[in-house]
Amino acid sequence: MGIPPLLQATDVAKAYAGVRALRSASFDLRAGEVHALVGENGAGKSTLIKILSGAVQPDSGVVAVDNVAVHHKSPQAAMARGIACIHQQPALFPTLTVAENLALGVEARRTFGRVDWRVRARRAKDLLAQVGARIDPLALVDGLSMPEQQLVGIARALGANARILILDEPTASLSSADADHLLSVLRDLRARGVGMIYISHRLEELPAIADRVTVLRDGETIGTRAMPDVTRDDLIAMMVGRSMATIYPKRAVTIGDPVLVLEQFGCTASRVRDVNLTVHAGEIVGLAGLVGAGRTELARAIFGLTPADCGTMLLHGSIVRVRTPRDAVQRGIAYVPEDRRQHGVILDMDIRSNITLPSIDDFANDSAFARVDVARETAVASQYVERMGVKTASLDTPVAALSGGNQQKVALARWLVTSPTLLILDEPTQGVDVGAKAEIHTLVSAMAEQGMAVIMISSELPEIIGMSDRIAVMHGGTIARTFDRADATPALVLAAALGQAAAMPAAGAA
Repeated sequence: MGIPPLLQATDVAKAYAGVRALRSASFDLRAGEVHALVGENGAGKSTLIKILSGAVQPDSGVVAVDNVAVHHKSPQAAMARGIACIHQQPALFPTLTVAENLALGVEARRTFGRVDWRVRARRAKDLLAQVGARIDPLALVDGLSMPEQQLVGIARALGANARILILDEPTASLSSADADHLLSVLRDLRARGVGMIYISHRLEELPAIADRVTVLRDGETIGTRAMPDVTRDDLIAMMVGRSMATIYPKRAVTIGDPVLVLEQFGCTASRVRDVNLTVHAGEIVGLAGLVGAGRTELARAIFGLTPADCGTMLLHGSIVRVRTPRDAVQRGIAYVPEDRRQHGVILDMDIRSNITLPSIDDFANDSAFARVDVARETAVASQYVERMGVKTASLDTPVAALSGGNQQKVALARWLVTSPTLLILDEPTQGVDVGAKAEIHTLVSAMAEQGMAVIMISSELPEIIGMSDRIAVMHGGTIARTFDRADATPALVLAAALGQAAAMPAAGAA
């Protein structure tokens, strides 16, 4: 008989207003292990970790710590048993210092409430050192980057003697370098015996960190596998019940005339320079490159957010100057930005208003007051909700209440209403599950089939290679190399992104 797990959940069930979030979920975690928990949005991951961390009570089933059944009545009770949850956006107080945040809930109260500031600072420094964070304990949290806040959150959990860390999408908002550093910190913690539950949509990073992986689907545990024994395709099939081929449903289409031609195009302010690129009707051009290569900056220049100040842009054969987003929209250009929650949708606004906002002038009636024709607005919004497959009970639902995948569909819909001929998508599937990715990819493929020209920016090589007709790789603010679909491999694309294009033979003219 082996050593009992640190944490174990057996046949856990939970329903909200009659809707089953968990049906029969089981999961266990060993000391010194990283156990990945994956599944589509709505699979039950969030509900399960809320139960394990004491935020929600299960309807049935058993949760055990050190082989003893427990009933966490609150997150504080779970923390007392050594369980801490680190969310994607760490729950820190921005106007307090790092040392003060690390002290909250950890320090013992002293007589008359006095604080030993030297001891607090020294303890903060020690905790930060444990997670490899070079952060001034006296710095305000408000001034920290997201990777630094993640490390402070982990350090605070360790300061509270956490033996079990639940990490919810810890690398979703991090660059590749910051994500690599965080994974290195987690490996060190694993070597010290800390058990970690690792939740991520980034399946490609799991082999680098996870020892085992458990898949949830429709509130049930589908299976647990040793990480070396399972492939990404296996996980996707377990998560969505369909094969990898359906995730990238790219179909061959007839490529039409050039829609966008950039010649020596650039923007000094955003360090985009000497870009030569052609995008045809019906074509998906993938824009690859490392963080900081200039992909988003190029998209913003095309859309007029940071207007170009050199080179030439041609749309449908005519030279144009796009100075503002209004110019871009009027010329048939649409742009779905990377951060959909910040710039892609208005979270507090309902679905109807989000979809029609960029073209609201088209819904004004003929009265002197130019009021919105709500009936026509509702009809158009309903049409696009159905077309995009947005899952919602009502057009009046705030976008904040939707899943990430459905938010992204609304962000797409609001620009499709403007009838663009060129669509720029910046990380269109970032932070959404594989099922929603497949649906978004299908929508993008359908747009291309209808003759739309598409530029798709993505940091995921499988997505770029799986969805693009051609791939333009950026390095140092310009396009270093362009590949035809048939010639592109992950190794070649990555080499070009690293600036090694000059050493390779030419392929796929732009």
